[in-house]
Formats: sequence, structure tokens, C-alpha cells
Amino acid sequence: MVSGAGNRPLSRRALLTSAALGVGTALTSTLTSCSRTSAGGSGGIALTFSWWGNDDRAARTNKAVKIFEKEHPGVTVQTSNGDFGAYLQKLATQAAGGGIPDVVQLDYRQISQYAGGKALLPLDDVVKDGTIRTSDIDKDFLRTGTFKGDQYALPMGRGITGYAYDTAVYKKAGIPTPQPSWTWQDWARANRKIAALGLRTPDGRHFTGASDGGGNEDVFEDWLRSHGKALYASQTRLGFTEDDLTAFWTFFDKLRKEGALAQARDTIQGKSTETGAMGRRIAAADYTWDAPFPGYPALLGDTVHFAPVPTIDGRQGVYFKPSMLVGIGAHTHHPKEAAQLVDFLLNDPRAGDILGFSRSTPPNRKIAARVATTLKGPEREIYDYAQAMEKYGLDRPPTAPPRGDLAIQAAFTRGHQRMIYGLATPRQAARDLIDEAEKELRS
Repeated sequence: MVSGAGNRPLSRRALLTSAALGVGTALTSTLTSCSRTSAGGSGGIALTFSWWGNDDRAARTNKAVKIFEKEHPGVTVQTSNGDFGAYLQKLATQAAGGGIPDVVQLDYRQISQYAGGKALLPLDDVVKDGTIRTSDIDKDFLRTGTFKGDQYALPMGRGITGYAYDTAVYKKAGIPTPQPSWTWQDWARANRKIAALGLRTPDGRHFTGASDGGGNEDVFEDWLRSHGKALYASQTRLGFTEDDLTAFWTFFDKLRKEGALAQARDTIQGKSTETGAMGRRIAAADYTWDAPFPGYPALLGDTVHFAPVPTIDGRQGVYFKPSMLVGIGAHTHHPKEAAQLVDFLLNDPRAGDILGFSRSTPPNRKIAARVATTLKGPEREIYDYAQAMEKYGLDRPPTAPPRGDLAIQAAFTRGHQRMIYGLATPRQAARDLIDEAEKELRS
């Protein structure tokens, strides 16, 4: 996370939205496009490759790249990485200035934006001719990198959502271990039971059942899908109604008012594992992704485990999403070599061994199974969780969300915040969100 005004950490959603709206484009004249790097000396080829992530991801990625360079004499790869917010802003600047890096890591919600803006190279031809192999990646999962039927990016990791929860608190409240078929009503009863324990935080505050996920569009999408609906019906049309969102927000609003969920000030403050209600020891559970889950037991202890997202009558709403994707800049001078680098990162066993689960579960099933044998503790738990959820039965993932999704996410959070501070009813907030979302999708 990076800090915004007043040193408040910006959420992943806020950072994505600001990048999509062109934050930093005023810097275009001072930054050059990495994807226009010319061939190196003596007839060599220089590729640029950028990604976001921590130091461990950077070290692993650079180590893998060294092997690629060794096996492709005359090709050098100029790597760069940064934290999530700065990376997205720089990428937006580069795209506005004429081109993004030759090989580039992308967020799921950027695909439609950059593919629609002709910043990405279509990959169908290099997939068809075998330059980039996809036979060991699920076909349905490959759809997440498509835009209007064409492949523009490929997943680098396979993620899934769930709930980090404290098993000691659940046991104390007499709540059974959550199963893949447990329902949202089961979840609500569990939160009420925990609130009824009367536990207090070290500073004397009321201990609640879970964080308030009402402002998280991912939670809403899982809720919708468990009802047999979708967030988007197409690139230009919502897949839900005002009644759907009103029901969702009313459900969370009621639990919050009962004291079963975190209160408004704790929801606003929670922007990370550490600052969220669970990380601050105010709640027993928190909605999260599998990749960051190990941060919870590291922070709170080994009684914290990973539970499935609740269902509607046993129908799961979660699906496998790309933790991130990889694409090729449309203006690259070296599309063949860029495609070879992408293939190496996704399919070479040596790269798989080095990269491990640093980008979540590898999309190549053979490599994922190979690397999983080395996993222990929370990392092994989330791998086994994904396997169990797949056996339970999940719907196929949708294609990348429309270009307006980033702005809609921001509006979704604002609507929820207005509601929890009593500035709007769930119905009023839902009506306003629908109006704003439909305008975004029409523009």
C-alpha cells in the first residue's frame, strides 16, 4: 500500500481507479515509453518487463529472467517493478504517452481498459502457433484475459476468495467449522453468536463477528453469483438490479446495527490486513483473498484459518480469478521474443520452481502440483482449500469486467459509506449506484 493525502493508505480499489482515470498523465512528457526500447548492441534485442510486488517477488522474477536470457543468446530483459499504486499510475502514464512495456503484469480490472485502448497486443496468433502454450491452463480460466472474444492477456496466478477466521473464537461461541455449503444465514448467526459472547478488545471495545464487507464489490459479486446472477451482463450492461443491491446492503446494514459486524469507523479505517477490524483484534473474521491470507496467522496466531465464502442454499458464488495477468505491449518491436518470455514464465518448470506461489497458485496445473509439494503451513492450507472448492463445484469465471468497472467500484464504496453513516438508506444508496453505474457503462 502507498499513502495518500493525510498519510492514509489507499485501497487497491482506489489505486486502480485513479490509475484508470489517468492519474499522473501530466508526467507523460518526462517519462519515456519502455516498450519502445530499441535493439541492443551487436544486433542484440532488449526487452522490457515490468510488474508490481514485494522484494521477494522481485528477487524470484529476476532469477527466472536470468535463465531465460541464458537460453536466448542476444536477448536481454530490462526489468522494473514497484509497489502497486505507483506501478499502476506509471503504467497509465506510459499508455497515455504511446506505449507500455514489452511484457507487462496487469490487474484483472485493467484488461478491458488497455485492450479497448489498443495498448495491448492480441495474443491469439502466438497462442495458436504454440509460441505461448496454454494446454495446461484451464480454458475457462483463460477467458479472464479476453476482451470482445480476443485473448489479450494470460493469467499469472489463480486466486480465490474466502474468510480468514479465528477458530478459537468460533469454538468458544459453539460455531461448527464452516463448510463449502454453509449459507449467508449461517454466517449471520455465527456473527451474532460471537457478538453475544460480550468479548472486549484490550482497549475495552466491543468484539464483533466479522468485518463489514458491504462496501466490497467482490463480496457483492460472490453474493450475486450465489443467487445465480452476475455483476455484469455484458460490457455495457449491469447484471443486477436495484432490488438486488438493496437486499445485499440491507442484510449487512442490519447486522452492523446489531453489533454483529464492525462499526463504520473501523470499516473506513481498515485498508489492509493490519488496519482492518480483524487485524486490529476487533472482529473474528475478515473476507480476503487466498494469496494475502498467510498474513493473518502471521499477525494473529495459528488459530486463524481459511473458511469458504457463504452460499445461497449451497450454491457457491466464488470463482477462480487471476491474481494478476501478463500481456504484451502493442507497440513492442520484438513481439516474438516477448511471447517467448511470457511462455517461459508460465510454462517452464524451472521458472515455476523459482517463482513458486509468489503470484498465487500458478495457472499451469502441472507446475502448480509440482510446486505445491514444497508448501507448508498457511500456504499449503490455501492450496488445499482451492482444491477442495474445485471439487465442491464452482461456476466458470466471467470475462474481464468492462472498462467502467473501476469507476463503478469507487462509486460502490462511496454508496456504502453514505449508508453506514446514515446519509442514505440502503434503497437510496442502491438507486444512486445503479444510476451512476449505467452512465459509466454507456460512456
